[in-house]
Amino acid sequence: MNNQGKLRGHSFKSMVFRLLKAENFDQTLNELCKFPPRRTINPLFLAFCSPDQKIRWRAITATGVVVSNLAEKDIESARIVMRRMIWNLNDESGGIGWGMPEAMGEIMARHDGLAREYANILVSYTREDGNFLELEPLQRGVLWGLGRLAQIRPHLLRDSFPHVLRQLSSKDVTLRGFAAWVIGLLGAGPARASLMALRQDEGELSLYLDGILHTCRVSDLANAALAKIEMAAGDLSVDGEEKF
Repeated sequence: MNNQGKLRGHSFKSMVFRLLKAENFDQTLNELCKFPPRRTINPLFLAFCSPDQKIRWRAITATGVVVSNLAEKDIESARIVMRRMIWNLNDESGGIGWGMPEAMGEIMARHDGLAREYANILVSYTREDGNFLELEPLQRGVLWGLGRLAQIRPHLLRDSFPHVLRQLSSKDVTLRGFAAWVIGLLGAGPARASLMALRQDEGELSLYLDGILHTCRVSDLANAALAKIEMAAGDLSVDGEEKF
């Protein structure tokens, strides 16, 4: 690491990827944060497209840490990164924007100022009268990003409820599961009937939480959401260990 300044181009990208693959990611995440943030962003964005899910999700986590740290020192540079992600999700960019909604959610979960500025943009990607993203993988990314933000700042996402609720009836198992997870975090009582309909849904999906990629069923997430809603309403009679 003493030769950080000498690393150029491909060698720097390779080093970032090695850090993302490392056994002790908590330690290597600290190493990533020692590099100039604006330089580190490019290889992290490239890692969003990795076929290795561990590398992909670690890159999203690292982006959240790097950009939130940057915002503490230079908020305008952090805004530039956020605008770049928004541009990558724009049809005019010529790209697809893999991983961008997830990274936006991770960043905003970690930085209140950026969350207040950009949460409405993330919500707009769920709105058919807004900037709705047609591709299902991107829709999944938006829901995961909303869920990540809802873990910390649910008050910023109240307007997203009707648009997330619609996804509970999606044909895509991951969208159904993610929607149930988000609604549980929002404590959205009006979703009870829709969630009840998913209590026997055995469809399986993967959900990345706290550095671990969990395999779960839609029914697990629906039941967890119902438990959260009941607890939020003051009814503590629902049994079961909270996992999601």
